[in-house]
Amino acid sequence: MSFRATVESMSQIMDEMGITELDLERQFLFGVYRKHIHLSKGCAPTVMPSFPTDNGIKNATTATAVARDYANALKSPMVGVVYLATEPGAKPFVKVGDTVHAGDTVALVEAMKTFNPIKATSDGVVKEILVTDAQAVEFDQPLIIIE
Repeated sequence: MSFRATVESMSQIMDEMGITELDLERQFLFGVYRKHIHLSKGCAPTVMPSFPTDNGIKNATTATAVARDYANALKSPMVGVVYLATEPGAKPFVKVGDTVHAGDTVALVEAMKTFNPIKATSDGVVKEILVTDAQAVEFDQPLIIIE
């Protein structure tokens, strides 16, 4: 099987299984090659929580309220991994209820071994943190709601 056919086959299997990340490891005589791959397609999906249902019908009022909240959320400027603290075990940049000022760093997004600060765009209070530490995030995914 050609390399291209192998990649296409793996891609199809990953799509069917909903897998978006892959860790590769190969041992050679001179060492070990490791690679972490995060796959995404053209337009990243908008992350929305599930809504309460009434007899199987989604509550439109709740959906509208959540969409309105996400309009004010700080969003990831890139595909990567979000970090809520400078290092594991360290105090988080912010927590729910904290007051932040425009320009304060509230998270980091790592992409291609570069840590990119996510800064508050306005003064306010952290209402909700929508991600967990070390979570893979997509472009334009809501991270933190500040009101």
